[in-house]
Amino acid sequence: MPNHPHICVVGSTNIDLTFRTVRLPKPGETLAGHGFQLGYGGKGANQAVMAARLGAHVTMIGKVGRDVFGEGALRNYREQGIDTTHVLIDGERPTGVASIVVDDAARNCILVVPGANLGLTPEDVRAAASVIEGAAVLLCQLEVPIETVTEALRIARTAKVTTILNPAPAVLLPDELLGLADLCVPNESEIELLTGGQTATTVQEAAAAAWELLRRGPRTVIVTLGERGALIADATSAEHVEAPHVEAVDSSGAGDAFIGALGVFLAEGMQLREAVRQANAVAALSVTRLGTQASFPTRAEV
Repeated sequence: MPNHPHICVVGSTNIDLTFRTVRLPKPGETLAGHGFQLGYGGKGANQAVMAARLGAHVTMIGKVGRDVFGEGALRNYREQGIDTTHVLIDGERPTGVASIVVDDAARNCILVVPGANLGLTPEDVRAAASVIEGAAVLLCQLEVPIETVTEALRIARTAKVTTILNPAPAVLLPDELLGLADLCVPNESEIELLTGGQTATTVQEAAAAAWELLRRGPRTVIVTLGERGALIADATSAEHVEAPHVEAVDSSGAGDAFIGALGVFLAEGMQLREAVRQANAVAALSVTRLGTQASFPTRAEV
């Protein structure tokens, strides 16, 4: 088992502006908040940081703006030990920004302005092809252009690199893209959109939705179910893997913690069910703390 498996992440970099309030505001309503935190985020960045916290060698492929937020994001990556050789500067777009409102019940709503993330091109990915080909696992999400994600997955598939697609934020996807994913990891709302409205509010419904999605090309589907853990489905079976019970204070980034951890555990040669069980534990630890990347646990804590 490798001590420091190589994980490559193609994805987004955002600055997270997190506001704490008693409850989520209604349309047109102004509420007084009781906390504020500026942090680093983006689904790609979060998954990269989680993988690095668990001891992986992580390379990030992405884009930031030529602004103070971009400088801060690059500095954060380097402090986390992440290779930023392929984090490029977009001279026209600002660094991506996310506004996150979290209530006292740990529910959240998020508004994202993608900025420079939309400038990451297939050509940028091809320029980093050797990095993707040398990785044990490639992690992708949908906060950068679909054609860029598709190109990254194609390069990885040709090189027999394990591919994990997190189809978030949820959009309708071509079968070609889904077919390039060894593992497709949506949450309940994302799989509902991808299957044309098939709900996943129970474990049984999640299994039915996963089998529907499998028909479109992924080799395995893992549906994340929040506090209920995750469901693993392939062409012949489905298995529910429960999560540890914890007292949640902030669910921001829990899905990213799960996926970043899953990539590391699989790269280390762990069997899928055990990798999911341990990724559940990582996500559970993350929701017991405030913030996104700030809440991600170290290997020793897991």
